[in-house]
Amino acid sequence: MCSTMQMTDLWYENAIIYSLDVETFMDSDGDGVGDFLGLTKRLDYLAGLGVTCLWLMPFSPSPGRDDGYDVMDYYQIDPRLGTLGDFVEFLYEAQERGLRVIVDLVVNHTSDQHPWFQESRKGKSSPYYDYYVWRDDEPEDTSDQVVFPGEQEGIWSYDEQAKAWYLHHFYSHQPDLNITSRAVRREIRKIMGFWLELGVAGFRIDAAPFLIGMTGMDGHVRPDDPHVYLRKMRDFLQLRRGDAIFLGEVDVSLSTIADYFGGGNQLHLLFNFVLNRFLFLALAHETADPLILGLGELPTIPDTGQWVNFLRHHDELNLSRLTAAQREEVFTEFAPDKKMQIYDRGLRRRLATMLDGNQRRIELANSLLFSLPGTPVIFYGEEIGMGENLAVDGRLAVRTPMQWTTEQNGGFSTCARKDLVRPMLTSGDYGYPETNVAVQRADRTSLLNWTASLIRARKECPEIGWGTHTIVTAEDPSIFAIRYDFEGGIVLVLHNFSSKPVDCELSMKAGDIRRLLDMFGDRAYDPLAPDDPQIHLEGYGYRWLRSGDVGHAP
Repeated sequence: MCSTMQMTDLWYENAIIYSLDVETFMDSDGDGVGDFLGLTKRLDYLAGLGVTCLWLMPFSPSPGRDDGYDVMDYYQIDPRLGTLGDFVEFLYEAQERGLRVIVDLVVNHTSDQHPWFQESRKGKSSPYYDYYVWRDDEPEDTSDQVVFPGEQEGIWSYDEQAKAWYLHHFYSHQPDLNITSRAVRREIRKIMGFWLELGVAGFRIDAAPFLIGMTGMDGHVRPDDPHVYLRKMRDFLQLRRGDAIFLGEVDVSLSTIADYFGGGNQLHLLFNFVLNRFLFLALAHETADPLILGLGELPTIPDTGQWVNFLRHHDELNLSRLTAAQREEVFTEFAPDKKMQIYDRGLRRRLATMLDGNQRRIELANSLLFSLPGTPVIFYGEEIGMGENLAVDGRLAVRTPMQWTTEQNGGFSTCARKDLVRPMLTSGDYGYPETNVAVQRADRTSLLNWTASLIRARKECPEIGWGTHTIVTAEDPSIFAIRYDFEGGIVLVLHNFSSKPVDCELSMKAGDIRRLLDMFGDRAYDPLAPDDPQIHLEGYGYRWLRSGDVGHAP
């Protein structure tokens, strides 16, 4: 547990992160593509919602074959989205509203159209040849190492111009950079330095395990410990901006995941893929046991490290590390149709549709998200319960344009429907005429207004980000009760995974119960009585309680 003296630069441990794709958020000029001018106009909406940090998905020039993750130029803005001037103006306006901005750092690979790769293809005489990983001999079968089953045949492809094979852990149009090259490392420092100088508050490191992975690096000079490079990246980051952070996309085994925190000198935050899977298993079972199991399996991390919890984000809901039986249980409950599944391991659905639009269950899931140990992240549109468009291929099904109003194209763009950057839902319960910001803003009982209240409650509970947590034993298996302690203060949060009302007894001291007052819940409950340890929760109910004498960070 950290003391208040250490909190000054640990803003990320109590942040509320909002993830968005600029091209699908708001179009300012009617060309059908979202842009930075449009995003800037919606900053008041985001600040009003209560989020404190924006995570922007890739916005650099790209051929668009992997939604921007195939970067062609690390120092420019995709011209469809605006200019560097537009970006700087957006950044200034965000900071004026107290919003930090982190951006994707996609340096495991580039697009095959990047000038570096085009030069590298000219052969060993090119100064850029070693920017990538080449081999002269034909590789063995690597179909078991692909990231996207069914879309890749292996992780090596032959280039006719270079007369050699190049490494690509992802798509063949995304050649891997050679991280053992000093020149590549200098380039990565320059990229980081450029965006830090413009004012970003840090980076989400895309595919971090592949960035430092040594697969395919035979014959190249490689460090004794790949994690040394993450430490050097962290040193550079803190030298340029002391409060900047790294958020890592790291989905690896439990035995190695904590290595990416290091001793507090590598990544600041990691996505909590472990807990995400167990949370959905718990929702499917309507019992707290899987979530309690998942929390128990998480490794110890440094005081300055933090987990980032999420329900849905821009990728598939990856269940690959569950057992086959557990995975089928989640599929049966939340994605019974094959078209809702992807890569035989995940779901390409949004939360609201997975829960059949049941607002009580949607609220329960989000209340859980915000009360778990760590920092919560919201994917754009989740605050209004947007649905996916299964007519759109692959993972892009969940990356449809934001739904603002009942007007044409949901108020996202004034263009003709055929010119939209991506098709949006136009009918049904999740279509923009029914599900949008304007309608929900006017409805006091809407998911949007409830989400703003949830965020306010989470901001009033810094104990969740900075304190220590304990699972409180409840006699009913459908009840999940978690307690946080920080500098004398207590937060107790309870959730009922079942659709049935529950009365149960909590294993807490009467003196602690006496200090707790309700601050947020699915309804008004009777106060806890220290001489009666029974507690009541409605079906899919939740209840946040907090003591009055709490610690505060400066």
